[in-house]
Amino acid sequence: MIKLDQFLKFLGIVSTGGQAKIMIVNGEVKVNDMIETRRGRKLLVDDIVTVTGKTFKVGDIINCLPIFPNHNQE
Repeated sequence: MIKLDQFLKFLGIVSTGGQAKIMIVNGEVKVNDMIETRRGRKLLVDDIVTVTGKTFKVGDIINCLPIFPNHNQE
């Protein structure tokens, strides 16, 4: 699992946690088509994140990373 703010940083949408917090609190980020305002929201592999008009499936992103080779697919 990865937290929403960390996911946004990894994607390069933001460069700092503070920027991620502002976007999330302002309602600019959706998880599974619902506005998410919790920056610490833990994302699951099946979650879909929409931000800046782009959509990302969490599992497709983290499965490509060597730092998550045995991630928990809860």
